[in-house]
Order: sequence, then C-alpha cells, then structure tokens
Amino acid sequence: MSLAGFAVAATVATLWGGSPARPLAAMPCLAPRAAVTVRPAADSTLSALHASGQSFADFVAAAKARREGWLKLADSAQVDGALVARAKAVGGSWRLLVVAVDACGDSMNTVPYVARLAAQAGIDLRIVLPAAGRPVQEAHRSLDGRVATPTFVLLDGTGAERGCIVEQPKALREWSSAERARASLDSVHAGIRAFYAKDQGRAIAQEAVEMLERASRGGSLCDRGVAR
Repeated sequence: MSLAGFAVAATVATLWGGSPARPLAAMPCLAPRAAVTVRPAADSTLSALHASGQSFADFVAAAKARREGWLKLADSAQVDGALVARAKAVGGSWRLLVVAVDACGDSMNTVPYVARLAAQAGIDLRIVLPAAGRPVQEAHRSLDGRVATPTFVLLDGTGAERGCIVEQPKALREWSSAERARASLDSVHAGIRAFYAKDQGRAIAQEAVEMLERASRGGSLCDRGVAR
C-alpha cells in the first residue's frame, strides 16, 4: 500500500469501526516520556517476564477495551501459508515476548496476526501488560523516541534477545514517525487506520518472519529509536 496518500484519509471520519480519529492525548498506545535511563533487561529477566505472560487466548478473554475488535480479529486473523512455511523452516527454539494493552489500536491491529503466525509455526508467544513490561519498552522505543505498545521481542532458546518490532510494521512506523512532525494528529491517526484496514496484517506478519530468519542467520532485526 502506498503511504503517500495517507493524509487524505483525515477527511474520512469513520475509517475503523465507525470511530473518528482521536487526539494523541487519548491514544493509549503511547506512554509519557520518562526522564530515566533503563538498561536493557538481562536474558534471565526477559525469560522470566515471558514465562509470567498470558497466552493470546487468555489476553483476549480478559480484554475490556476494544473488546469487540479483539474478539473479531482473534477469530478472523489469517497469515499467508507461505509465511508460515518460512517460519517453520527456520527451526530451532524461539519465543516471542509481547508488551501490549487492550486499549491500544496498534496492538489490536497487529498482535492477532503475529499470534496466529506463532501458533501455526510452533513459537511460544506470551503477552505482558506495560506495568510489567515497562523496562522492555524503555529499551525498545519508537523511531521518534516514545515508549509505545505493542513491543515485540524475539528470544532464542537461551532467552537471549534476537530481534524486535516496535509499535507498527516497518512501512507504517516510518511514515507515521515522519508525518507526526508535519501533519495534524487527526491526519496521522486517520492514515494509520487506513493502513490497517487495507493491509489486514500482512506487513506485520512479513516483518515477524524476516526478524526470525535474520536471527536464525546470527543477525538481528530491531528497528528502534532512543529517548529524546
């Protein structure tokens, strides 16, 4: 999907579920910038955090905010079979730690697809709330320096971090990061909704597989920013 025309979507009041774009202050995907420095969690901490997390099914069952959307996507989210086959072909033992919250639109529009991919590829995905996952978020900020959900962290069999995806799939996060500096927030949020409505999880599933493949070759795909 071309991102060049996203700003036009600001004129559409009901791009997602009949709800108009909300101002940034009302968007629960973002956390306020903190004036503290948090070191990346140690491997044992990441493993323990993953072990403490909920399954996707339990997370959705407990969801209160955006509940209808979560239930709909938990049931309908599909991942291309070719991507599942690529993920399976990697082999090895992998885990996905996800920091997410039910009220976040980015979480709702990405986590179900990654969860479907993980389930079909035999990857143990667990979700923790920001209250427990804040150190992970601090170490994996958005491109423009914010703490945001969702945050996906790939762990290998030893619990070592091997990759990350922060907030949105690559094309969308690059566009939205740049657009926030020059367009109205209503326009940015409308563009984000338009992307998700058309993309249907393809971009986030593709990036998750690429992250896994890169890790299997000894590399790391982790596109993140720093605190500002």
